[in-house]
Amino acid sequence: MGIHGLMTYVGENHQFFNDLKLKNTKIIIDGNNLYHRLYFDSGLDLQHGGDYDSFTDVVHKFFESLAVCNIQPYVVLDGGCDFTDKKLETLKQRGRDRIQAAHSISRGGGGSVLPLLSREVFKQILNKSQVPFVQCFSEADRDIVTLANQWCCPVLTLDSDFCIFDLKAGYCPLNYFQWRNICTSKETSDCYIPARCFSIDKFCSHFSNMNKSLLPLFAVLNGNDYINLPALETFFSRVRFPIGVHSLSGRKHIRIQGLLNWLANFTDPKEAIENVVKYLPKHDRENIKELLHSSMEEYQQSDVSLEDFFQNGSLVSQIGMELGIFPEWALVALAKGQLAPFISDAVVLKRTILHVQVENMQRSSCHMSSLPIRQVIYGLLLSTNQEPSLSQSPTKASNKIFNITEFDRFHKTLKVSSVQAAVLTEFSCQENPIWDRLPRNVSGCS
Repeated sequence: MGIHGLMTYVGENHQFFNDLKLKNTKIIIDGNNLYHRLYFDSGLDLQHGGDYDSFTDVVHKFFESLAVCNIQPYVVLDGGCDFTDKKLETLKQRGRDRIQAAHSISRGGGGSVLPLLSREVFKQILNKSQVPFVQCFSEADRDIVTLANQWCCPVLTLDSDFCIFDLKAGYCPLNYFQWRNICTSKETSDCYIPARCFSIDKFCSHFSNMNKSLLPLFAVLNGNDYINLPALETFFSRVRFPIGVHSLSGRKHIRIQGLLNWLANFTDPKEAIENVVKYLPKHDRENIKELLHSSMEEYQQSDVSLEDFFQNGSLVSQIGMELGIFPEWALVALAKGQLAPFISDAVVLKRTILHVQVENMQRSSCHMSSLPIRQVIYGLLLSTNQEPSLSQSPTKASNKIFNITEFDRFHKTLKVSSVQAAVLTEFSCQENPIWDRLPRNVSGCS
């Protein structure tokens, strides 16, 4: 997730932050954000398939710095795509952007495309270093917030959505987390990492003590990964925002600042939403109102207890259990990162988005070489998870043809293909369900 322009706006206003000397604490780390930043910020090779040796060294040094300061990390990784598919358009656009970036890198230009196995290497390092981590069933943001508030410890990431969540111990942006610059306290001789922590209280007080519950509405109106309504442009074209002090970046942040000043006039989200929809055509108002309310729920804490997982390995995915598709051991394997999100996307969404690589864009995608392997995987995964059920009609289930939608590169464009799963009739029988035949330590495609 992310809110358009918010991180740069917040970054130029240092009054929104507290300076920290981070030591002797737990910290919840947004794992996806961390391994991206560690790779890109370390100037590692992007053109030739990945410099995993150097990446391993950087990750080891990062966690060694935390250990020196007695900071206990708990890493939380995103899982598969949201099963409601609210973010599909954003994911498709990111795929297009990565294709263009990969093309630029392949020709010696700029861009940021993570090498294909970076996530797997990162997980291997966490395991070998005994750094506790969990892989969520889908996006991790809300689960991170819940755990951080349970333990009253800060969150480390570089995701602007964490400026919206009400975090008890605050949010430390990675770009202000000076892990390479360990300092020593003169009073206690303890080592600490200099950091800045975003304060939601300081942020809201800057805007006339705005009610914190209005921030999710701000995120939705300004535009995030889940909502981008053309109808809201009507609101922005008609509303007159209060004149405030202009940001240092001038017009770039006028909408953000104006919207926050405008929202500060209302006591709660309900009142603010009524004042938003009055600028819209009458036939759109109820639908937009309902959509705004549902989108704001993305900024509520989740019901998932990552604390139970970290303390005793308990299953974390209530959604996975409610879907009734996976056996419990597979859900545990997903949570432990032993199965990749590729697996849950294929089973739940019948869709996979293949990672963009830096390669010759005039030739076929390198993923074409592994297509037969993926077809077998799809056949294994889907043959026991579709109607008709095996208990009702094993013969029909074994003969049924399943298709998966794949997003991959075709030259410099994002291509959608329907891929037929391999028909594995010898496995498709009631006595030998697929899940029971798979080894318990299997790792999926990354």
